[in-house]
Amino acid sequence: MAISKLDHVNVRTTQLNRMIEWYTTVLGLRSGERPNFSFTGAWMYAGDHAVVHLVGIEGEPGTGAEVPLKLEHFAFSASDSKAFEISLQRSSIPYRKSELSEFGLIQINVWDPDGNHIHIDFPISE
Repeated sequence: MAISKLDHVNVRTTQLNRMIEWYTTVLGLRSGERPNFSFTGAWMYAGDHAVVHLVGIEGEPGTGAEVPLKLEHFAFSASDSKAFEISLQRSSIPYRKSELSEFGLIQINVWDPDGNHIHIDFPISE
């Protein structure tokens, strides 16, 4: 077996509708088809792939275990960093930008309404 890529992340939230709106308007994902689970949620798609699974819960949005979640961030690859940065500025979305020239990347870091850290990687060469 050889892992080739990350398939999706699963995010628990007490503010499902707000998260759907944020992932749609800020990251440009779309809410799409999802199995008929016994719990509320949404699958957020990039193209034809569900990359973020949102799970609506009541109570604490953590892992549901005794140990707190240790995930620091998840990341997406994208294109057109200038348009994305302009969109963030127009919407007054806080972000942090850094250039990793040794990797040929521009990273733009954002935080969703629950405080999850997401960075979007753009090629410097675009």
